[in-house]
Order: sequence, then structure tokens, then C-alpha cells
Amino acid sequence: MKLCGNYFYTQKEDVKDEESVSANLLVRAGMIKKVGSGIYTFLPLGYRVLKNIENIIREEMNAISSNELVMPSILPEDVYAKSGRLDAFGDDMFRLSDRYDRRYVLGPTHEEMFVEVAKDVIQSHKDMPLSLYQIANKYRDEPRSRYGLIRTREFIMKDAYTFDKDEESLSKSYQAMFDAYHRIFKRVGLDYEVVRADTGAMGGSLSEEFQAICDIGEDTLVICNDCGYATNIEVCECKNSSVLDSEKELAKELFYTPSVGTIEDLNQNYQIHPSKMVKTLLYKVDDKFYAFLIRGDRELNETKISKLLQARDVVMVTPLEDEEITHAKVGFAGPIGLDIPIIIDSEILSMKNFVVGANRTDYHYIHVNLSDFKYDMVADIRTVSEGDVCPRCGGSLMFKKGIEVGNTFKLGTKYSEALGLYYTDEDNQLKPVVMGCYGIGVARILAAYVEQHHDDSGIIFSPEVAPYQVSIVIVNMKDNDQVTLAEELYRQLLSQGKSVLLDNRDLRAGVKFKDMDLVGIPIRITVGRGAKDGIVEIKNRENSEVIEVDKNNVLSFIH
Repeated sequence: MKLCGNYFYTQKEDVKDEESVSANLLVRAGMIKKVGSGIYTFLPLGYRVLKNIENIIREEMNAISSNELVMPSILPEDVYAKSGRLDAFGDDMFRLSDRYDRRYVLGPTHEEMFVEVAKDVIQSHKDMPLSLYQIANKYRDEPRSRYGLIRTREFIMKDAYTFDKDEESLSKSYQAMFDAYHRIFKRVGLDYEVVRADTGAMGGSLSEEFQAICDIGEDTLVICNDCGYATNIEVCECKNSSVLDSEKELAKELFYTPSVGTIEDLNQNYQIHPSKMVKTLLYKVDDKFYAFLIRGDRELNETKISKLLQARDVVMVTPLEDEEITHAKVGFAGPIGLDIPIIIDSEILSMKNFVVGANRTDYHYIHVNLSDFKYDMVADIRTVSEGDVCPRCGGSLMFKKGIEVGNTFKLGTKYSEALGLYYTDEDNQLKPVVMGCYGIGVARILAAYVEQHHDDSGIIFSPEVAPYQVSIVIVNMKDNDQVTLAEELYRQLLSQGKSVLLDNRDLRAGVKFKDMDLVGIPIRITVGRGAKDGIVEIKNRENSEVIEVDKNNVLSFIH
């Protein structure tokens, strides 16, 4: 592409309303433009990068015999009602009505519709395995869109689905897709980890996430460098390393703590370490109240609670509900005398003589032991802390931040049973189809890539992802030798299948150089004073190395 007469612009200054490096650079490089909260236009350069990423995905999907199709964005609401996900998505789903008051949604994901498509071809076990995928827009009403392309309300996703006769066949299809995902992210050039994750609203028996390592990532990854254990913090198993406290059990005592209703206050005013406290957290789980007990320096894990109680909604009680349950001001809840179900974290089993709230304003109990109150269940309900013991090998766990760019699910028969996707097996018995689901956030890959590959001058693209592989910059548009040589190289590179951007704007050379660095073109050819002698400069964007090359050697040098 020649820049004169085509759409190209850059911004010198940082963008005020973009909080991530990737969004700032992509806007400045003229690749995306913000339309509204979580809504972006992909401009010509950004669209080319997006298409390059899609082509990598498409090649790897086709290589494992997955069939591409595309589905509509406007979908009948009743399809999601049949699968039970209309309520599960809740306010995250965009909903609308047509002129006849028929209800529709903007597709947040397409499991249900793929099942409907599969019904037309799957009748018996001979019709499987089957794999389908699409690259299409999805819509979710994000309560807080942020970080540019990382969390948006309209986004581009590659979603694939496999259909098999049993779990053994599903495992083969899953592994083929899993391996393809590794190839995709390696070709793109991402630094990533694969972690176990919560299945969430998708359901199923297994969920794994491909997480691009990044400081602004919204997910916390728990990693053990000793054995390779890796999981999302939401589902990380907590292994208790502490042994039963050896001190003698004391009799509980009521302790006057005026206006001290937090862990921090108790620590500061009475020098009680949080590890000697047990906090009582009151929640409404679906329509029932529960008390959850964890050590004072730990955090409750709501995802684990949801899984433990198979709950749809897990929310902390309101201040008014707290006072009605405890008959005290907020901050003084405790397990003694509480008349709602109590679930304690397994770590508390090793504690003695701890401090709890007394369900009485301005009072706590000290020297409390498990024999002082009744509890209904012991479970792993806390969030793992950095440095905790690895549940697999006993090593030390470390945290990393990640951006989820891909996920894989073993869905099982959840959707096939709900929507009537059955087949006849070898014994002519009717059975539900076993499904797998696999997603990739295409635009998120772009954002994660830029977060990982940039410097003070701009983006650093690899040749396979870059909008153009080579840029040719003419230093002086009034110099006929420079213009002629640049045009000659431009034609030669195009004939060799290279994607080339020719900067033939009548601007100062410094401005052009900065633009090419900002946009991240991997190789820059500068045609300047040496043109009359057939000499050009070639710069590698990644390491800023500049080499003088004879015009006759340019093609072989770049290759």
C-alpha cells in the first residue's frame, strides 16, 4: 500500500481515556478508534492485523478438519431459555424485541445454535466425530468495560464445537483442539500459560484457559515452578500446611472491644495477629443465608462456594440483613449462637484459642475453640495465597497475572440433553451427543500481543502478525533517484509475495521514521542519499539494528 491517497494517521501524544498500554498504542497507531464504552472500530491497519490473526487460527482449525460456518448475531431468546442459560447470563445479555414483540438476544456465545445445526447431520454414531467453528462477533453487556480490547461489549471470537459419541471420543477431539491452540498461540508469538479454570455458566467437567502473561491481566494465575502445576486462582485447591496447634485449649471469654469491628482494628488496638482470628462472613446463597468461617488473614472464595452448594447466586448480605441475623452492628458477627448453617474452612481445624465476633455490638470472644460452637460442614472455601503449598508436589506457589485469550471446555451432554441432540449407538440405543467447546478471543490476542511486544517507540510486530511486513521510507520526495529506487523495490517485494507499505508522503524523514516505529512494521527500508549509488538502509524493528545493503541484495537479505 502506498500511504498517499490511502487511510493512514497516527497520534503523537498518549490517549487520555485509555488505561492500558495496548489500547493507547493501538489508538495512537491508527489501528482502532473508540466509539463508546467497550466498543471499537478496527481501522484499516488494525483490521489487517486482525485478519492475519484470524488466518493463523483458520489454518490451524482447518488442519484438524474443523468445518467453518458463520451464525447470526440476533438469536431467539427461547433457545437460551431451553438450555437454562437465559437466567445464568442475566444482565450480561443484550435483549431486544422486534415489531411483533418477539424476544431476541444478541448472541453472547453460540452453544445452543451449534446444537441446532448439528441436529441436521447427526443421526447415528457413524456421523461422528464432527467439528464446527466460526469467527464472529459476540455481545455482552459488560458492567465495566476496560483496558481497550481486553474487556469490551462487542468482541470477535473464534468458537468451535466438537460432537462425539462418548467421553473417550471427546478426549481425542479435545486433545486435537488443545494441540491446535498451542500452535496458534506460538505462531502469534504470545508468552502464555495453560491453567485449569472454573467451568462457570458454560458447565461441563473440565475447563482450561490459555492465559497471556501480562501485568494488567485481570486473572490471577497460580503456578508451581517445581512441578508445573498451573490453575486459575478461582479454582486452586488449598492444601493445609499447618499442623494442629499444640497449645492447651482455654475457656472462651467475652472481650470488650468498643468500636472495633474489623480485622485491622483488632490487630492495631489489641495486637492480635489476623492468623489468630476467625472471621465470620455472612452470605445469601440463592435464597438461603449461610455463615462462612475462614482465618482472619485469608479471603473467601465465592467460586468454590458456588460449586460446593451448586448455587446460582452467591452474594454478601446487606448491612440490614447482617444486623437482623447477628442482632449486632456490622463487624461483630461470630459463629457462637448463630442459627443459620455454618461452613468452616478446613484450615480452621488446626486452630485453637482463636478470636471471633460475639454477635454483640462492641464485643468479641477470645480463646474460642471448635468445641464452642456447632458447624454444618468443613470444606476448602478460601482463596489460595502466594507462597502457599502446592497441592500436587508440596512446593511453593507463585502468582502471575494473565489475560484469558483462549479456553477449552469438556461440556459433556448438558446442551445436547437440554436441546434434544441424540444419536443411535451400535446397539440401536438412543443416547445424547457428547460435546466440547473451544473459544479464542481474536481481538484480545491483538491486545495481549501489544502488551507483551512494545517499547518506548511503539509496537513491535512479528512478520506473521504485522499489518505489513516491510515498509519503504523515501527520505526526500523531491529526489528522483530516491523515488525511482523506492518504487522499484516496492514492485519487486510485492512480486515476491511480501506485504509492503510505501511511505511516499511529502513529510520530514523523522516523522516517517517515528510513524513506522509506532505502527511496528518489522523491517524498514530507508531510501535516502545512497540511492544514486544503489544503497539503502535496512532496519530491524525488533533490535533496531541498521545495515546498509546494495539494492540488488535487498530481496535475499529480507528473505
